[in-house]
Amino acid sequence: MKQVSGREFAVILERKGWELKRISGSHHVYIKTGRIERISLPIHGNQPLKIGLLKHLINIAEIQESEL
Repeated sequence: MKQVSGREFAVILERKGWELKRISGSHHVYIKTGRIERISLPIHGNQPLKIGLLKHLINIAEIQESEL
């Protein structure tokens, strides 16, 4: 699986219709109309997201691995 930073993943989320609700420290919280789930995305410079977290976020946001 390709490594993606929090900033890169935020751009992908926004392209898929998720909107930034608030920022709490280094975590950006995204919501999408019609969805119950929230996505809390850690943004620590250009450090890549850990694989387990990335897989979890991909499942919630319904993003294909090829879109990364």
